[in-house]
Amino acid sequence: MHFEDEDIYEAVKHHLPTVNEYVESHGGAIRLLGIDNGKVYIELTGACHGCSMSLMTTKMVVQKKLRELIHPELVVVNVDGTPENALPENYYTQEEPEAEKEVEEVSVWDKMKNIFIKENKDAL
Repeated sequence: MHFEDEDIYEAVKHHLPTVNEYVESHGGAIRLLGIDNGKVYIELTGACHGCSMSLMTTKMVVQKKLRELIHPELVVVNVDGTPENALPENYYTQEEPEAEKEVEEVSVWDKMKNIFIKENKDAL
């Protein structure tokens, strides 16, 4: 394949809701992690995370459908915690790093907690 990782990322992101319908019907979801040298890295979440059929879902559902929609040579890897399916160090993504998300979520929680305390100060 002769496409830039950014272009593949955009195409996968665009088609992911269609592919995700099957996974959602089984109580799971697909999270796009990134692209490295044309290889698509995903994470199966929900009921599909850690399922014994996750490899089958990745190859026979996700990869098969994305190959039909984007390119017949596309390779999809489910990052499942095993060394052979690890997310590479340098990959293209549009997501925020996990550390930044965590800090943001905590600060939102703190704001909500402070608002609740202020609004219910007399009752507490």
